[in-house]
Amino acid sequence: MTALLQSAQVQPKLAWQSEDTSSRLYHGNSLELMASLSPGSVDCIWTDPPYNLSNNGITCVAGRMVKVNKGEWDRSKGVELDHEFNKAWLAACYRLLKPAGTIWVTGTPHVYPSVSFAMQQLGFRILNDIIWEKPAPPPNLGCRCFTHSTELMLWATKARKGKEYYTFNYQEMKAENGGKQMKNVWRMPAPSKDEKKHGKHPTQKPVDLIARCLRASTNPDDLVFDPFSGSATTGVAALSLGRNFIGCEADIGYIELSIKRLNDSEPVESPTTVKQTHLWIE
Repeated sequence: MTALLQSAQVQPKLAWQSEDTSSRLYHGNSLELMASLSPGSVDCIWTDPPYNLSNNGITCVAGRMVKVNKGEWDRSKGVELDHEFNKAWLAACYRLLKPAGTIWVTGTPHVYPSVSFAMQQLGFRILNDIIWEKPAPPPNLGCRCFTHSTELMLWATKARKGKEYYTFNYQEMKAENGGKQMKNVWRMPAPSKDEKKHGKHPTQKPVDLIARCLRASTNPDDLVFDPFSGSATTGVAALSLGRNFIGCEADIGYIELSIKRLNDSEPVESPTTVKQTHLWIE
């Protein structure tokens, strides 16, 4: 185990749960939490891991020039250690997934080649790469390359070809696309102001983006897990669709933001919908 994986982290503690305890958010080290969960217990994983983009560069936010630095968690430790970390958490995810479970991982060219290779090393079968196109990306201030307007999502399964059958709600996706097969390029805006009313995370994803992934690859009451839950957008999307959620986040500030968002989320009306409640354990 490398020093990176042995770095001091907060022991996972329960920070929030739904009234029936089927959905939970933990504060602490996701590797430790995953080791404590039962193998083969998760239907789907949706996660947004560190992209390792904090390199003292600049970007444009709300018309202002700002540093791209987001925190030490987003700073590269070098190609070899970054890949070792990706392989470690993906191996933990593989253990947690049911035999036909699927996983979604977001990224840019800085991280997704490592994630893709690690997936193949571990036995995942890559199903699709989804390109998320942002209609109004921030301008490129350096004017030395093209404007960055996309991020990638890798969708993979633990299911063995011809042995287990993963969930893909093909007809629902086709219906959402006007009766035509949905392509792998999705044009969606960045998170709205309403999604950031309780605060914001520097890599926050739109609820609609995650919700489409979950509509495609899960069914009501399925369990969705996110080991890098950030501001709990995965949880908000899962609960809104009548899915159960377990998430983990190491930063206490984002845990507090997540609790507000989860308490304010609006589950679908169904017999399995649970009332959400704030539970903070010191």
